[in-house]
Amino acid sequence: MDNKQLYTWCSVPAEQLEKHPDGKIPFRMVADSASMGRLMAEELAQEIEQANREGRMLRAIIPCGPSSWYKPFETLVNTRRVNLRNLVVFHMDECLDWEGKLLHRDDPYNFRSFMEKHFYGGIDKELAVPQHQRFFLSPATMESVREEIYKHELDLTLGGWGQDGHIAYNQARRAPYSQLSLDQLRNSSIRIQENNADTVIALAQRTYGAAYQFVPPMSVTLGVKECLSAKKVRLFSDTGAWKQTALRVALFSPLTTEYPMTLLQSHPDAMLTATEDTARHPISLHPEWRFNDIHGNANTI
Repeated sequence: MDNKQLYTWCSVPAEQLEKHPDGKIPFRMVADSASMGRLMAEELAQEIEQANREGRMLRAIIPCGPSSWYKPFETLVNTRRVNLRNLVVFHMDECLDWEGKLLHRDDPYNFRSFMEKHFYGGIDKELAVPQHQRFFLSPATMESVREEIYKHELDLTLGGWGQDGHIAYNQARRAPYSQLSLDQLRNSSIRIQENNADTVIALAQRTYGAAYQFVPPMSVTLGVKECLSAKKVRLFSDTGAWKQTALRVALFSPLTTEYPMTLLQSHPDAMLTATEDTARHPISLHPEWRFNDIHGNANTI
């Protein structure tokens, strides 16, 4: 990553991002987490209702987070009587312990437990997604999920992004002896992997008061290939500082394996949505800041 370019991208005021002439992915900014959650829930409901009217299945990759949309989605489905019987759900990823085994069901990073409670748990039974149309990832289900995904075209990928622009758990690869090309990243598929140190630290800060010792060190994930194979890709974030730089890189950078979400630029129907707090970058708020390697003076931070 060229630091001078990165500084320029981070300097763009948040209110200029949506219509910026150099933007490479459609972007929209919403006021806050509640607004984003309602929007995410409404758009998924509309996709389901459209599929129901057309008498077809809706095949979607669904994330464990952002968390702000689950309650609005539950309320909307139950009050509007949105039938989820034609929805096929592929869950993005799952955390694993140091031996590559599933976490205890009560672990806060057990994504299946979270989704069973917050995504499925509050939906009226007569409207619910049938059990056989819920595909959870685990070391034991990798091949069966892969087979199921490629039986028919995917309609929609919902998700967020990570601090390094990862989609699902497709992180920037840090291993010094096995760097990936863009084509390898683009064609990456379902796999088990070690989580990057920066991912572990970021999750520790969010959940465990920076106690990284309790964060799961491994994961099983859909690949970039699966995530970008859907007709539509919609990524959302309300996480603030953790996601601010990755958003700027995704919008303005050339394709780079350092930030996997830049590959969205090559998708025909992708969109990013972020809250004002996530779109606002500290560098854009401090034009007085200077970096020595960019401006050639001693006034540095």
